[in-house]
Amino acid sequence: MSIQPKKPGRDHRVDALRGLALIMMYVDHIPEDLLNRFTMRNVGFADAAEIFVLLAGYASWLAYGRKIPKDGLWTVTKRVWHRCWKIYLFQMGLVLISLLSIYQWRRFWVLPVDFLEPELAHGYSIARESWRLLSLDALPSNLNILPLYIILLGGFPLFYLLIKRRWWLALGVSALIWLGVNIDPWFNFPNWLDPDGWFFNPFAWQFLFTIGIFGSIVAGKHDGNFPAIPWLKWGMGLYLLFSFFEAFPWEYWGLPDLRLLHVPVPAKAYLSPLRLLDVVAIFYLVQSSPWAKRFSEGKIGQFLALYGRHSLEVFSLSTVFDLWGRLMFASWGEIWILQFVVNCIGVSILYFLALHLDKKKNRAKEKAKLKVSHS
Repeated sequence: MSIQPKKPGRDHRVDALRGLALIMMYVDHIPEDLLNRFTMRNVGFADAAEIFVLLAGYASWLAYGRKIPKDGLWTVTKRVWHRCWKIYLFQMGLVLISLLSIYQWRRFWVLPVDFLEPELAHGYSIARESWRLLSLDALPSNLNILPLYIILLGGFPLFYLLIKRRWWLALGVSALIWLGVNIDPWFNFPNWLDPDGWFFNPFAWQFLFTIGIFGSIVAGKHDGNFPAIPWLKWGMGLYLLFSFFEAFPWEYWGLPDLRLLHVPVPAKAYLSPLRLLDVVAIFYLVQSSPWAKRFSEGKIGQFLALYGRHSLEVFSLSTVFDLWGRLMFASWGEIWILQFVVNCIGVSILYFLALHLDKKKNRAKEKAKLKVSHS
């Protein structure tokens, strides 16, 4: 298997799907948000987190893997680690903002005692155990996906070398590690705040990241598309239909229960097979669909793609808004005005952030072109 794919134009399906995942993650992280009744976790086994990690692997190959033959492994590795350092700083910023927000809020309004992990509920605990937060040995709730990304992206150069040597070996080793974790979920990174370890077990979720990488390589050989194989598309579609009937909250909507097998909720922490197949099916159908490509290039698709092109910044600000939304709902109730503030105003601010970053990036590109033309 050659790992030198063609370089197609930017595929807006990836950005649009990632933007949609970011919005769904925003509302899913607020249990009281009415909109989370309509996100993908209600219509299938997987949710937006799986989409986010799969696309992270896909985008990593586009951003780094394709450039190694031209720029060299060491040069690209430095870029990868620089990106990891940036993500780490964002993670530490989110931890600091979260802790300060909760402590300050409690000075004025009453919060449930379990709103923050017991180990972090008192200032002296943080002062004594701050090294745990800095070393990612302690991951507070809802602040656990960026550390996963740091681990996965940080190991990308080594994984590239394995792919280059034997692509089937790289994929096979990744699959075996994932399978081993599903057999014994206790194989995980330690988390001082949770005896079960990291909520997103890196040894399991690395397989989804790997699938994203190989998906990017395959798509690069077909102008950014997955080969549209009729029997495979039908199989994936039927599986998603089964997933819908098993995952839909029939009782919540007061509807007859149409589940066929009453499958228990598949484990998210170690990426159970049902969740893995669900997200892979969604991504295959999207990336093999000309209709999805046309949709991503339209107004709605471009609206979503704007969020997806600046995922780190949008995700980080949305995480802060998630916390503030939970604080408001916990203290003041789930009233409609707060639903409007959290959803309409929150998503709008995220949009304007992405728009600002997009314009800033385009201005930088224009300056670079002018500099080249004048030299």
